[in-house]
Amino acid sequence: MRSAVISLTLLAFMLSGRCDAHPIDAHPVKIDGKTLRLDGIDTPETDQTCLNEDGESFPCGLRAAAELEKFIARRPVKCEDIRVEPAYPNRRIAECSVAGIDLGRWLVDEGWALNFEPRAKGRFTTDEDDARAAHSGLWKGCFVAPQDFRSWNKHSAKLLGANCPPDARDKLFPDDATMPMGCEIKGHYAVRAWPYAGIYHLPNCGSYRRTKAKRWFCSEEAALEAGFRKAYTCGWW
Repeated sequence: MRSAVISLTLLAFMLSGRCDAHPIDAHPVKIDGKTLRLDGIDTPETDQTCLNEDGESFPCGLRAAAELEKFIARRPVKCEDIRVEPAYPNRRIAECSVAGIDLGRWLVDEGWALNFEPRAKGRFTTDEDDARAAHSGLWKGCFVAPQDFRSWNKHSAKLLGANCPPDARDKLFPDDATMPMGCEIKGHYAVRAWPYAGIYHLPNCGSYRRTKAKRWFCSEEAALEAGFRKAYTCGWW
C-alpha cells in the first residue's frame, strides 16, 4: 500500500500543486499517472442535475465538489492506494482523509454522496441513514442515485429525497441538459449506438449543433468510460 499527501480542488478530485492533474470527472484523482477513486461511495456526476427543496434544478455534481473543496480548505489530503478497480484496470481504489477525517464518510454524512454497495460493505450505511433523516445535502430536495443517472433509468430510477414534485423525472432526466462549464462534449443515448450506451459528439462534429445533449462530458476519456462511442460524423482522427 502506498500513501500520498495531496491537495484537492474544484470538481472534487482534481489535483493541484506538486502532482500532475487532469480533470477526468467528479470522482477520480490522478497521482503520478495513476487514477484513484474514493472507496465505497458514489457521488453525483459532473453533469448531473438534482432538485432543491423548492423543486428547482441545480448542478448537484458541481455543488458536491464545491462543498468538499470548502471542507478541505486547502488542507493536505492523505490518500492510500488500496487496490485496483475491477472495471478499469488503469484505475485504483483509494481511501482519502483530511485531518484524520475520512472524506468518503464525510461526503455521505453531509448528504453529498451515497453508500455504494457491494464495495462499501455497509461502512457508510449509518451515515447515509443519518443524512436522509436530517435532510442533509441532496436529501433535502429530490435526486436519483448516480448509477441510475449514468444508465439513464428515467422511468425506473427510485426518486430519493424529502421533496420530489410530480415532474421530478423530467427535470432529473432532461431532454436537453445544461452544459457544465468546460464540459462541451455532448452525449446522447440512442438504440443505434448498441452495444454502446450512447454516442458522443465533439464541437467539430457535423452532428454537434443538431444534437440535444442528455449528458455532457469534460473529455473524450470520460465519455468512453461512460460507455459512449464517438459519432461517425466526427471521423476517426
